[in-house]
Amino acid sequence: MLISKRSKQTIDACRFCWMCRHICPIGNVTGQERNNARGRAISLSLVERKAAELADVIDNVYECALCGACTKECVTGWDPVAFTKEVRLEAALNGQTPPYIGRLLENIEKTGNPYGASEISQELAEEIAGLPQEAEVLLFLGQDARYMAPRAAICAIRLLKAAGVAFTVLAAEPDSGYALDALVGASQETKQAMEKAAGILAGFSTVVAFDPADAKVFLREYKQWNLPCAFEAKTFTSFVAQLITGGKLRPRKLDLKAAFQDPAHLARDLEETDQARTIVDACALRCEMLLYGKDTMWAGDLLMNTYLPEVMKKTAAARWKNAQAAGAEALITASPSEYAVLDAAKPAGMQLLSLEQLVLQALTGGAGDAR
Repeated sequence: MLISKRSKQTIDACRFCWMCRHICPIGNVTGQERNNARGRAISLSLVERKAAELADVIDNVYECALCGACTKECVTGWDPVAFTKEVRLEAALNGQTPPYIGRLLENIEKTGNPYGASEISQELAEEIAGLPQEAEVLLFLGQDARYMAPRAAICAIRLLKAAGVAFTVLAAEPDSGYALDALVGASQETKQAMEKAAGILAGFSTVVAFDPADAKVFLREYKQWNLPCAFEAKTFTSFVAQLITGGKLRPRKLDLKAAFQDPAHLARDLEETDQARTIVDACALRCEMLLYGKDTMWAGDLLMNTYLPEVMKKTAAARWKNAQAAGAEALITASPSEYAVLDAAKPAGMQLLSLEQLVLQALTGGAGDAR
């Protein structure tokens, strides 16, 4: 395989090690060895030694969540996520991506998003149309919120309006490049998407990334690609936390015991764990689940839900069990993607709230905009 020497070394190291198998969210719910880093490394080592073809194991390469739990857990410093992304790139370059991934890539080429959506909801369009056309601050909604979770986007807009923030949202928002980075890695098309977004967003002084996946692109991937960034990128969680600590939002604490689901992109890729808890603590009684913060357990996403829906349901259900075991009445999310899959697996008697919905409810004593 035409992958880096470091990735080949990682594959060889991982195939002899079980250290991270307990932390893989996919392996935990499927019970299959192939789904953890070691199992994937064994398969790819066979390809590297020409004992198997990449086409024989490529489905397994796309069963990885890229959540980084294995990388975080590895005390010897190996990065299974890196070799997984490199192999995805090789498959794409050689025309060996699975058909279901090919369809997502075709959708991105045709519509700018992996879901093939061409229009946003009327309600979201009206919310955006009611904002100023020009502002120093841009709220970047992201593809998942715009096309698959519009209520999340609407709640985010209403929350910033409630805080008196002068901001805008683009009616035609560029692709940040996140989906391409996840599906095919460091391709020329991925770089071009990021460069295009950087050029469009350069007209704003501050870009608040609503989706942690887009925040990861702006705050980390731009640096790795050496792309110029003319704006200050902020996560939505850090921005809202500052509004609360600065007194622009004054929520009243609800009589609600809530656990926060750390998105892996925030907690591990960006090492941000405190800001969301500042928000939750201002609005509810916080409790912590098993594996939180940098040790967070990934709860699923919309991209993988397009081709592994049953596995995503099991992954989300496992996180709900963690919330119930912690004595929580509600699970709070900061990711529109995780919200969507968690909502599909929500058990009776539990509440699911997005972070922005929680704050809106706390501002109105529990009568906020629900979804």
